[in-house]
Amino acid sequence: MSKALPKAIVDLSHPLDPHNITIYPGDPALTCCPSSTVEKDGYSVTSISLGSHSGTHIDAPSHFFASSQTIDKVPLDSLVGPALIIDLNRKSANEKITWEQDLAPFSDKMKKGVILILWTGWSKYWATPRYFEYPYLDKGAAEKILETGVTVVGFDTLSPDQVEGPEGYGVHEVILGSGGIIAENLANLQELEGSDYMISLVPLSIVGCDGSPVRAFGWKVGNV
Repeated sequence: MSKALPKAIVDLSHPLDPHNITIYPGDPALTCCPSSTVEKDGYSVTSISLGSHSGTHIDAPSHFFASSQTIDKVPLDSLVGPALIIDLNRKSANEKITWEQDLAPFSDKMKKGVILILWTGWSKYWATPRYFEYPYLDKGAAEKILETGVTVVGFDTLSPDQVEGPEGYGVHEVILGSGGIIAENLANLQELEGSDYMISLVPLSIVGCDGSPVRAFGWKVGNV
């Protein structure tokens, strides 16, 4: 008898390392400081300070819309599902990702429940100045994505919008304004090349918060 089982787990998150991290301009720094130590107290406890959008994380609609859904209210079943990974490694620094040129050929695979992942390969520049020069999504392309029924879109970049770009936070406003979810700073997407992958983007349940770091991971499903 055969059944679908995960064959391998792929970690899609950057480690949260205060000494090796990219922080969005203006966001809080990541710090980890000992509060209690084994040597002094007989046990270890660490005080952690970070922003809700530190490292690999997801944005809730309330990140841009005050009265909308907070991270603790996002249904978990919307954050675990089949992944559609689109290879955009050909895109150059600060180049726009468009619907017609880059995404339309995959539109027949976009539908409700699918987690769309735009793989630019930019995670290799994590914690370097070049990480800020990532390819970014066109606002019109974001609107087209939502028309397919997709509500969760992930990126291996700092943001779907260009930092201080002419369109501002247009992609954030389109996706989050429709009740969708954005995942940012994904890593190791090259390990998911191909099809038949599931992905998990489950956050911490932080009451009233606008986002949360996640330990994102993916796995290939096959018959065994």
